[in-house]
Amino acid sequence: MTLQANKESNYILCYTRLPKKDIIYSTKLAYSMHLAYSNDGINFEPLNHNSGVLFAKATENENGSLNAKSLKNPYIFYLKDGNFGVIAVRTESDGRNDEESKGKVLIFSSPDLLQYEEIGLLDLKGNTFVNDVVCNYDDEKQAYIIRWSDDFGNYYVNFIEDIFLDNISDPAHSEPFQLDPVKTKIEEIVPRNVIRVSEEIAHRLICKLTVPTNVKIETPKSVKIKSEEDLKDVKARAIYSDGTTDIKYVDWDKRGIDWKKPGTYRITGTVHQDHYSFPVAIDRADPCITKWNGKYYFIATNDADGNHSLYIREADTIPGLVDAEERLILDSNTYEDIKGLLWAPEFHIIEGDLYIFHGATSGGFYYEQSHVMKLRRGGTPVCAKDWSRPHRVVKKDGTYLCEAGKTISLDMTVIQWNGEYYVVWSQREFIPEDLGAWLYIAKVDPKEPWRLICDPVVLTKPEYGWENNNVFVVEGPFALMRDNKLFLTYSGSLIDETYVIGLLTAEKGADLLDPTCWTKYNFPLLTSRSVPGEYGPGHNSYVVDDFGTIWNVYHARPGIKGPRSSGIRRVHFDIDGYPRLDLTEEKDLNQDLAKVAIDVILT
Repeated sequence: MTLQANKESNYILCYTRLPKKDIIYSTKLAYSMHLAYSNDGINFEPLNHNSGVLFAKATENENGSLNAKSLKNPYIFYLKDGNFGVIAVRTESDGRNDEESKGKVLIFSSPDLLQYEEIGLLDLKGNTFVNDVVCNYDDEKQAYIIRWSDDFGNYYVNFIEDIFLDNISDPAHSEPFQLDPVKTKIEEIVPRNVIRVSEEIAHRLICKLTVPTNVKIETPKSVKIKSEEDLKDVKARAIYSDGTTDIKYVDWDKRGIDWKKPGTYRITGTVHQDHYSFPVAIDRADPCITKWNGKYYFIATNDADGNHSLYIREADTIPGLVDAEERLILDSNTYEDIKGLLWAPEFHIIEGDLYIFHGATSGGFYYEQSHVMKLRRGGTPVCAKDWSRPHRVVKKDGTYLCEAGKTISLDMTVIQWNGEYYVVWSQREFIPEDLGAWLYIAKVDPKEPWRLICDPVVLTKPEYGWENNNVFVVEGPFALMRDNKLFLTYSGSLIDETYVIGLLTAEKGADLLDPTCWTKYNFPLLTSRSVPGEYGPGHNSYVVDDFGTIWNVYHARPGIKGPRSSGIRRVHFDIDGYPRLDLTEEKDLNQDLAKVAIDVILT
């Protein structure tokens, strides 16, 4: 069923879910705000794959480590200016009372119920833990009325003129409040309140939080061409349920055309779609594809041998990589200081040279460090001898990026932005205390891209429940640039079925070394609930084919405990031009619409 906004009435239900086992829907995920849509206020459909869209931020300790937090009993209300507010009870990550939130509630603001700003804790001046809370703006009183209850069953009310300022009244005893009951079949739902929204808001929520489907294919009625070559440029326009489009090539049946005889010919064709069954490569994680000197190359972490080798595949097309021969280019016997854990290899072209950025260890896990190999000029990527010895990444003073045995670095990627080169990587300090894995960014020397030319800057930490679900880790960054906007996807949580893909964005002209110039999505783009049968999707990269189509190359598991395996799926772009990574082949192209016809005027 395709959801559509209603001109007359649109309702949004906010809710949380009952936590289930970690491998299905853990506490950190269930204790977040979810949204559902209805055009009658009765029958609600979950949005965003029945996954959370609003998570509480972790708090930070003096050493930079994080304390995961969750939220319960969210309540959406209208702010005085017409935007949205969300009030909720902040809890510990497992739902227990949060000592720092005693007598306080958590406040968010949002213009559209998609992007949220966490304002912080509002002190209700109570001396007990808040159990439930609701809030509404009263035009007559020119104030927000906050009603709440504590763990002992007492009810209170506070008044505040500006919910973002600390000018709240003392709590007064109040009559109990109740939310209107909501009956719905949404799985494991803990319903909260329903709010009526405009058609515009509802339309955006539906378009952004549901997967579009192909509803129409358009081709020109007729086209003038001079040769068979010209016919290759006659394409189809796929239209989707959210109004977005995609240009697709057509496999035209040219047998009815006499190329020596001008005239009008009626021909048919089939809209082209490359088919990739998941998985395309078993036991291959962190995959990356690039085009180099007219050929495509595939590389990935080799889980089959415990990450002791790197192999490359070569083919004339991306589909050809699926069955291409693998050629060994590096293993743990090549160099004395490379003992294994050859992780997350990525191809990057920098000023005309091809490099592989990868992780490697001189000992065990705690010695994992970022390295860079360079292909010699004129070399062949599938020839091991044409690659340099891996260079360990160093800081601007020439010392190693991290102290092996104490801090690890891995998953380094490259961004070319405003004429300069940057690297982003995941770094985790274990000694004297495990701080979790954070993403860092720095400028790099394009002549020696293993050498930083500025101090590293912390880009983001695993502050949301989906990033610290089983472990405090963000890793696997990779950049995608489109329409002067930079998208940096990355992965969070553990590399099991809880793995997910998150998103950071930066606008044209942004200073990438300034973390405030980046916007972070509050919820992940891809999870185990996004595509049936694909668990723990993560550590993705992007490649553009000969037709200009952008492909997401990622790994997931074909089964909860299945091996990490590579997949390929077309990247669609939503109504705001943001990447969608969950548009499956059947939704990308309706096969009932794939047959097209056109009048060809041969001149």
